[in-house]
This record gives sequence, C-alpha cells and structure tokens, in this order.
Amino acid sequence: MNKNEWPYVTPGIPDDNFIQGKTPLTREEVRVVILTKSRLKRNQVIYDIGAGTGTISIEASLLVAEGTVYAVEKDPEALTLLHKNKEKFGVDNLIIVEGNAAEVMEGLPAADRIIIGGSGGKLKEILELSKDKLKKGDYVTVSAVTLDTLGESQILLGQQPWESFQTVQISVTRVVEIAEYKMLRALNPIYVMSAKRGG
Repeated sequence: MNKNEWPYVTPGIPDDNFIQGKTPLTREEVRVVILTKSRLKRNQVIYDIGAGTGTISIEASLLVAEGTVYAVEKDPEALTLLHKNKEKFGVDNLIIVEGNAAEVMEGLPAADRIIIGGSGGKLKEILELSKDKLKKGDYVTVSAVTLDTLGESQILLGQQPWESFQTVQISVTRVVEIAEYKMLRALNPIYVMSAKRGG
C-alpha cells in the first residue's frame, strides 16, 4: 500500500492496514479525534511525540502533504514498526527521529503543531520545550490513557502560556462477530486534550 491507495481526504485508516507488533496502537476512532483537535493544515511542520507504530504520524503526513512530520520515538521495537509503516504507506514527508523527546526536540525546526501520544514520564519537560517551538496561536494536543497523565496534563495545560484548553473523553465500542453472534467490545477510554499557545 502507498499513500495513493488511501484515496480519502478524511483521517481514519483502518487499524488492520498498519503493520503491528506488541507496541500499543492508537485506534482508528481515537486517531480521528486527535487529528481533528490538532487543527492541521497542508503545509505545517508537526511533531508526533511518542510516535509508536506511526499511525498518527502517517495519517498526519497524508493530511499535511506539503508539510513535514517529525515522528519522535525511543523504543527499538516501535521504531522498527514505524520504519515499516512509513515504507508501506510511502510517506516521503515523514522524518523519523530516534531518541528521547526531551533530548531531541531542541534540535528540531520550529513546529506548527505538536501531538504528544507518549511522554515517557517527561510530560512537563516536553511541554516546556513545546512553548519554545510553537508560536502564538499554534496547538499542542495530548492524549492520555492513564489518570496520572490526565491529571498532570490538566494542571500543566491550565497554565500560561496555554489558552483555550479543552478536554474530551473518547469511549469507543465496536461490534464484533464471535462465532454466529454479534457482540459489543469496548476499547480503553482515552482523554484528548488540546490547547493553543498564547502570547
């Protein structure tokens, strides 16, 4: 598959289209909300922090076709999957950056959007660096699986220079077939938070 085989202008590539391993995957429905809350434009520079298998990075790369996405990841297994998915989808505007975000962000060019999916316990440091990388009116988006990340994000994004802070909880239930029956299967609830950089 390559980017020409995803002919839609909307996000939401099915999970099964990505090469997967043991690394957690940001599910299709959650990806749609994260990317929507990030307010993307075609020529932006985007960081995907804690990129994992690259589902957000790849969808963002397709949406900002004239821009650049920097996928930052430190886990070796996730990096292997990230490279494979980049090749599968043929996204040339995706640059993979290996390392801890709190250490490598300083060397990246200024960003228009920063999406934080995994912080490795360094959320405060990453958001501090984000203040320097974003200009007034640019967005940061944080997704949280744990209540710990949710609580920390609420405190940090509720302070200056962050403005227009929003939080939404996503609870997705899918219909699956088990034998001859159709049943409901719930995914883990995810919190998505977005904030605009103020002056």
